[in-house]
Amino acid sequence: MAILLYPELSYKIMGVLFSVHNQLGPGFMEKHYQRGIENEFMKQGIKYLSQVETKIEGIGAFRLDFLVNDLIVVEIKATPRISRDDYQQIKRYLKLMDKELGILATFGRRNLIYRRILKGYK
Repeated sequence: MAILLYPELSYKIMGVLFSVHNQLGPGFMEKHYQRGIENEFMKQGIKYLSQVETKIEGIGAFRLDFLVNDLIVVEIKATPRISRDDYQQIKRYLKLMDKELGILATFGRRNLIYRRILKGYK
């Protein structure tokens, strides 16, 4: 049986991602999609943090694109496809942030490409 974590919040996030993609389409820089998503989150009253920096003791830091409702990590790309590195990146974020669900989306094609990623699955 498949587990769907945070279905209502996930649905709202996906609505925001599709809305921004419909407004802008492909061809913009990641920062433009980031700003569009922030505007939509604010319009819809979705609680989020942007460019969340987390330190890894003795190693450095990383910055994830969004943490929504302190539950879901959202990572966006402006590339034509989701790469293995992108997938591994969000898996690391989930582990280090101790979050169960991530949404990885890329805006670099005519259609939005996205993946829901659970921390415990490969």
